[in-house]
Amino acid sequence: MQDILTPSIKITKVSESKVNEVDLNNITMGTNFTDHMFICDYENGAWSNPRIEPLALIPTHPAAMALHYGQAIFEGMKATLGKDGTALLFRPDENAKRFNHSADRMGMPSFPEDLFVEALKQFTALEKNWIPTKEGSALYLRPFMYADEAFIGMRAATSFKFIVMASPAGPFFNRKIKLYAEKKYVRAVNGGTGEAKAAGNYAAAIRPTEYAKAKGYDQVLWLDAQDFEYIQEVGTMNIFFKIDGKFITPDLSGSILSGITRMSVIDLLRSKGFEVTERPITISEILEASKNGTLEEAFGTGTAVGIAMIEEIGNNDLLIQFPEENPVSVMVNDTLNAIKLQNEEDKFGWIVEAK
Repeated sequence: MQDILTPSIKITKVSESKVNEVDLNNITMGTNFTDHMFICDYENGAWSNPRIEPLALIPTHPAAMALHYGQAIFEGMKATLGKDGTALLFRPDENAKRFNHSADRMGMPSFPEDLFVEALKQFTALEKNWIPTKEGSALYLRPFMYADEAFIGMRAATSFKFIVMASPAGPFFNRKIKLYAEKKYVRAVNGGTGEAKAAGNYAAAIRPTEYAKAKGYDQVLWLDAQDFEYIQEVGTMNIFFKIDGKFITPDLSGSILSGITRMSVIDLLRSKGFEVTERPITISEILEASKNGTLEEAFGTGTAVGIAMIEEIGNNDLLIQFPEENPVSVMVNDTLNAIKLQNEEDKFGWIVEAK
């Protein structure tokens, strides 16, 4: 192994990469992992020892508090290759801000946002050969933090680990998706942890999602916990509807995650002249728009999926079908991908080079 010292991050490289053992043109996200990981430790009230080292198992005490009390958060983002072969990140500063918002909600220490971005830049540059070049593919980056203090007791932990790892990924959905409007289980409630990327949020969604898939659907359309009427999210995505030429998306009421792709789509649509309104949306409103012919398009947005166009929303008592043509959804998807690959000018300043 070769040690390289940077101003703040120590890098220990593997002697030989495993990238040639993987077919990057035919890969599923989360099944293969790159050569390295970034690690930083929190002890005695401060973060220390930022380093990139070979990917390895993490020694964990059985009493690590994350295993018992759930102090664990994460982020998701993707790296692509620009026209000149430079590794590119999409709005990592926004991921850093959201990460700390999640940390605050979960009683965890904030992570320095400048170090968050710098770690991602150096880590991604080191793993550049793992970035797939196939259209729709990318290197999925997973920053996460968990409580590793060995203690059994209900309080905030005092020691944590912040880690970044990565997995090359192909396109998530290459077709329209069907949504099951869930009216038994809920994703989040106002005052809960729905606006944080907390690990427990996703654990609670697994069983309902399996039920939905068993019924022939791809994802759950989450509704509010009181009346099962107000639309929240789609699986792990935010959602947009186009009704009578205008776009609406649920507002960030405290139970909905502030998606990086969501905020980017809002900016992009407005720059193209579309009206976008963030407000509460009911499933009854969408059903009525479907009946009167004003419901034109719908899509989900998220880091892993990008733009996922919606074909149908249903359950035992409900069926909403969307038109076959999705011209604006396609435009949004193509424009975001073009910006991420430097095939279109980045007028918004979203792209950060990982050097």
